[in-house]
Amino acid sequence: MRTWDGLRILILGAARQGLALARFAASRGAEVTLNDQRPADQMQAAIESLDGLPVRWALGGHSLDLLKDADLICLSGGIPLNLPIVQEAARRGIPLTNDTQIFLELVEATVIGITGSAGKTTTTTLVGRMAQAGFPPPGKAWVGGNIGQPLIEYVDQIKKDDLVVLELSSFQLEQMSLSPHVAAILNITPNHLDRHGTLVAYTAAKARILDFQHAGDIAILGHDDPGAWRLAHRVKGSLLAFGLSPLPPNLRGTYTQQGFLYLRDGSGDHKIAARQDVQLRGDHNLLNVLAACSIAYAAGLSLEAMQAGIYGFSGVAHRLEFVGSVRGAAWYNDSIATAPERTLAAVRSFAEPLVLLLGGRDKNLPWEALAEAVRERVDHVIVFGEAAEKIAKALGTQIPGKRPYTLDYCSGLKEAVMAAARVAEPGDVVLLSPGGTSYDEFKDFEERGECFREWVKQLI
Repeated sequence: MRTWDGLRILILGAARQGLALARFAASRGAEVTLNDQRPADQMQAAIESLDGLPVRWALGGHSLDLLKDADLICLSGGIPLNLPIVQEAARRGIPLTNDTQIFLELVEATVIGITGSAGKTTTTTLVGRMAQAGFPPPGKAWVGGNIGQPLIEYVDQIKKDDLVVLELSSFQLEQMSLSPHVAAILNITPNHLDRHGTLVAYTAAKARILDFQHAGDIAILGHDDPGAWRLAHRVKGSLLAFGLSPLPPNLRGTYTQQGFLYLRDGSGDHKIAARQDVQLRGDHNLLNVLAACSIAYAAGLSLEAMQAGIYGFSGVAHRLEFVGSVRGAAWYNDSIATAPERTLAAVRSFAEPLVLLLGGRDKNLPWEALAEAVRERVDHVIVFGEAAEKIAKALGTQIPGKRPYTLDYCSGLKEAVMAAARVAEPGDVVLLSPGGTSYDEFKDFEERGECFREWVKQLI
């Protein structure tokens, strides 16, 4: 067990995770230095949030001089391992960790970890709903990780009989040397290659959620996803699956058949719910629901708890979120789509004529599969932001025999909204599913989605 009193900790990155870790460590007597590349005039809210705690601030860059007084380096999620100060710390043998690793070292409760290239937040939220509906008292269900408040701040309140549900990103996993008791990989498709470099490195980071499990632990993998299912050989304990089609006879898990969702356990196949009970659009969201049910089963939750989580769940903000109707066209906010693969899933969720808003900042990901879907399913494409030229180039010229579409260029999202309003007709769906990150114009995908929502409501 690590002794915190007097430990000299350098925390890199003063966003949500870094601030939570600073509060945790400082309250336990650690000597905390909180470092961020942003200048002080951009950090006032963060500084005020730690008012009264003995935290030293080092702002405006990542000076190597900070390492001379550090016993432990803690990285926030946005800090890459190839940052010079991180590489120098590793060269000097200074231990590296993050808030999730520390949380797993300390917590005594059963922990569920959920990762994947897409669907993590929806699945984690659903599992949280199921756990809160069906987890037996006096236990309590806690939901956090890459969403909500970092649970490191609540580790002393979490009891052995509780259940913890964590959304875990590749950024968190690439540092971790502990695995949750129940570990789920929903899917693996190209993402964050600007950070990880290659799909192989990205997959290796995701796979770490399995690598430190034990024989008594449980893994859940997406059976329909080649990237996730390819990792089945790394499972050390029990394996569950989920997929749209009936599973092979030797596999336990969840699947769909003839309009119903089923759970196969050791005793047979049990009906969970009807497909029409799932309010979320698209097969990708149906897979998220199936994944949540397999995870809930692994955690010992009942069919009734699964049903309670499914019924009435209309989704999470910025994920195919219905914003409103403008002159007969339905507008949807899918700002979470920061990779072309995710946009592809969104496009496939609609049969209606589409006006598609694509753009933002590219992550060095392939656009060809999305371009093919655009040529088959989209009537109007509006590209915006830094990636506009690259996306337009990927779309290429009109192909004889394919669906014709118009292409408009806009400098930013607000201009793209206005352009979409001009071309949308009654019965159309206007879909913001950018395929690129928000950082060329916004703080994060949530701010982008909130601005989109506000601009659309001004049109209503």
